[in-house]
Amino acid sequence: MRAEKKFITDEIKSQVDSSPYLIVTDYTGLKVAQFNDLRSRLRTAGSQVRVVKNTFLARVLKDAGLPELDGALKGQTAIVFGDKDISAAAKLLKNFAAEFKLPSIKAGILDRSVLDSKQVLALADLPSREVLLGKILGLLQAPAGQLVRILNTPASQLAQVLKANAEKAQ
Repeated sequence: MRAEKKFITDEIKSQVDSSPYLIVTDYTGLKVAQFNDLRSRLRTAGSQVRVVKNTFLARVLKDAGLPELDGALKGQTAIVFGDKDISAAAKLLKNFAAEFKLPSIKAGILDRSVLDSKQVLALADLPSREVLLGKILGLLQAPAGQLVRILNTPASQLAQVLKANAEKAQ
C-alpha cells in the first residue's frame, strides 16, 4: 500500500478506534452547503462526519477487528462517529434526513455489533442519555423518599395528638 493510502487508513482507524459507535450513511445527492450544515449540527452533538472510500473503510474495519459491512459499502459513503451518545447522533441524522430527504443510513456498529438502518433509527427514538440517567435516578430515589415519609408519619401524628391534648387541658 502506498504511503498516502496508509496515512489515510491509519487516520480513519484512529478515529474509528476512539469512537464507541460508527454510523455508515449514503450522502448521494447532498449538496456541499447541506453537508456542511450536517457537519456543524453533528459537531454540536459531539459527533463528526467524514467521507471515506469504501475500500478504505473495509480495510479499516478489518484491521480494527470490527464486523464487516459488505452490503453497506456501496455508493458514496460517509461515516459518523463520536465520543458521546449514539442516540444523539442517530436522532440528528434522522431529523436531518426528514428535513432534506438525505442522507440515508446504511448501517451502524455499536460495541462491535452490526446494526441495520432500522436499528439505528430505533436508537434515534430513544431519549437522550441525560434524560435516561434522570429517570433512573428518580426511580432510585422514590423508595428512599417513601421510606422517609412513612417514618415521619407516626412521629407527626404523635405530635398532633400531644398538641390536641395540651390544648384540651387548657
